[in-house]
Amino acid sequence: MDLSMRWLKDYVDLKADVKQFCSDITISGSKVECYTEEGAYLSNVVVGRVEEIVPHPDSDHMFVCQVNVGAEENVQIVTGAQNVKQGDYVPAALHKSTVLHEGKEVKITKGKLRGIASNGMLCSLSELGLTVHDFPYAIEDGIFILGDDCDKTLGMDIREAIGFNDTTVEFEITSNRPDCLAVIGLARETAATYNIPLKVKKPEFKGVDGDVNDYLKVAIHNTDLCKRYIGAIVKNVKIGPSPRWMRERLRACGVRPINNLVDITNFVMLEYGRPMHAFDLRYVEGGEINVRNAAEGEKITTLDGVERTLTSNMLVIADAKKPVAIAGIMGGEYSGIMEDTNTVVFESACFDGASVMTTSKRLGMRTDASARYEKGLDPHECFEALMRACQLVEELGAGEVIHNWIDCNYQSEEPRTVPFDAAWINRFLGTDIPEAQMIDYLNRLEIKVENGKAISPWFRIDLGVKADIAEEVARLYDYNTIPDTIIRGVANAKLTDKQKFERKIRQAVLSMGVNEITTFSFISPKYYDRIRLPENSKLRNSVKIMNPLGEDTSVMRTTLLPSVCEVLARNYSYRNPEAYVFEMASEYLPVEGEELPSEPTRLGIGIYDTQDSFDFFDLKGIVEGVLAKAGVREYEVARPGEDCAFDEVSAFHPGRTAVVTADGVQLAIFGELHPGTCENYGIGTRAYAAKINIPELMEKGSDEHVYTPLPKFPATTRDISVVCDAELPSAQLEKAIRGAVGNILEKVTLFDVYTGEQIEAGKKSVSYSISMRSHEATLTDEQADKAMEKVVKALAELGAERRKL
Repeated sequence: MDLSMRWLKDYVDLKADVKQFCSDITISGSKVECYTEEGAYLSNVVVGRVEEIVPHPDSDHMFVCQVNVGAEENVQIVTGAQNVKQGDYVPAALHKSTVLHEGKEVKITKGKLRGIASNGMLCSLSELGLTVHDFPYAIEDGIFILGDDCDKTLGMDIREAIGFNDTTVEFEITSNRPDCLAVIGLARETAATYNIPLKVKKPEFKGVDGDVNDYLKVAIHNTDLCKRYIGAIVKNVKIGPSPRWMRERLRACGVRPINNLVDITNFVMLEYGRPMHAFDLRYVEGGEINVRNAAEGEKITTLDGVERTLTSNMLVIADAKKPVAIAGIMGGEYSGIMEDTNTVVFESACFDGASVMTTSKRLGMRTDASARYEKGLDPHECFEALMRACQLVEELGAGEVIHNWIDCNYQSEEPRTVPFDAAWINRFLGTDIPEAQMIDYLNRLEIKVENGKAISPWFRIDLGVKADIAEEVARLYDYNTIPDTIIRGVANAKLTDKQKFERKIRQAVLSMGVNEITTFSFISPKYYDRIRLPENSKLRNSVKIMNPLGEDTSVMRTTLLPSVCEVLARNYSYRNPEAYVFEMASEYLPVEGEELPSEPTRLGIGIYDTQDSFDFFDLKGIVEGVLAKAGVREYEVARPGEDCAFDEVSAFHPGRTAVVTADGVQLAIFGELHPGTCENYGIGTRAYAAKINIPELMEKGSDEHVYTPLPKFPATTRDISVVCDAELPSAQLEKAIRGAVGNILEKVTLFDVYTGEQIEAGKKSVSYSISMRSHEATLTDEQADKAMEKVVKALAELGAERRKL
């Protein structure tokens, strides 16, 4: 927010200089970024009067002027301008002065032009850093001739003479203080800071006879997004330039003057913080204003000349046929104020901040109006702003205002109240401020205190809890005067169980030599094709990003696998001989009937090694290491069946993939990637991947550690080789062995799988090492042999016959 100090002083009698003001107002809570003096680059440029002008003796386009600058002698200046005549008051840059040329500072010194001495230069608007918008009666490419609105005291500094000596203070206004995006709002803060009166009068206008309803009809079709709409009519409009005092204040606040009607709306927006708009009634079809949602695909050409396509959740101001403005952002091109405009609709409204912000972002438009609406505005001051605009119309003679107006959907609310407890505030701040002093501070901020309640003024939407009231007291008390105290109490921040578990699993994977990666959560829908997801897969139902950076980042991922594969592919393209990566992150799964998706945490692992030193069983070891770290002791590893819960199974090799299940819950899928998947990603070697569901893993895991004493008796080991169907999962064989041996089983290890000439086609040889131990006595050979007989019998029931050597 840029603030004109000259404008500020219309409302407060400020004695402090600008440097002190910036320091004081920052300490009281309104942060100043910087301040600049208008025209500070100009030096030794004064008001002069052309006393004599004669043609240059050696040029057909230059003139020799004698310029009176209030000194004992006139100053001779040679100029090439064709618009200067005797008696004109002009800006005269004297010897060793500084002006602008093409936006850069240049020094002016005396010299000779075609043999004639010239002791300075007559200046145009651009050389002063101004434009014809600042002085509409001037010409763009000639010397600036001072008008009657300028001080013509000879020798006066030109900045003072033309009002180009204001100071602009730039404030950083936080999102919770939209009331400070206004000159009056900052004047309130200034009055409270210095404890001086605030001079703001209630705006009034006389008006002329007539009925606004004869000109205009207003209907609000979405009352949730438009909390108030007021319309007024100005007839017999006279378009012209605004007075100098208004142009100066607009310029100092960074707004270009245009004409009196448009300038009034901008002036009121800056003064009251309330965006306004003016429509040419000729182009409002049927004299109707309809505040409604746009139709899907509806178009409007805005004042900047850009055609914009709207969506159904965007609020517009429409006439009987078409949109004439995007609510809270910008008006339409064809309903704007023209030179021949005769009747105007003044709009002062309160639109929903979230709606304006969403529309602004989707359309890529950010205006002064949208910046104010986004922060949230109270509907109360819509009326004050409209009254001020009508008052200015009459003051400037810009038209005749119909004496009544249309006011729709305004519902007055009770003032917001917050408990006031002086003792609590002192404890909170660590101060000892008397209650009466606190109340004085709050009254200066227009916060009343009655019956133990602090009553918030309507423009302070940020006051909601006791700490807010304490802050108001503290900033006027002066933060620098609050004594330093040692912080009392201890902040006992700690990780949640979920965070601890995820950190433990992450550390386990890192310890196995796998590197952590972080990828974007948004991907392209085409990535699902690369991992060979079926067309009917539920994982293709992604959350769409409404304003994506591009097609490659248009949806939220429902599986980590594409992201992991992308990293593998990138490493392979860089000719890295190996890549061992993992990511622990969220997947985004739409939930029917819910606006937001579920975000379960998953662990994705991706590995390739061109040296062929990594295979399926190495990956299985990593997965089992994760299971062990999670405390999952009982689980099954088997080929994925028809009931596989992982839709990503199609990305894996059908014969080299396994699913981990515990108590009927599928925890993980891992294996070699399908050759088609590798081809889609340009990976020219075998690659492996795994996906582990972290919430389910945490549920099935345990932090309990059971103490097991060192064994007192030796173990006995027996090896067994069986021949079985090639398709029989080894997990079933292992389960049968465990059941047969019973509680003396210590460990069962698969150490060989063989198919070849000595084995019948369609069969395989599987060899296990079975370790047995009793905790009561040393196992005898008879006991071990008996256990092995049970094993042979249990395996036979699965069709596995002991191999004969």
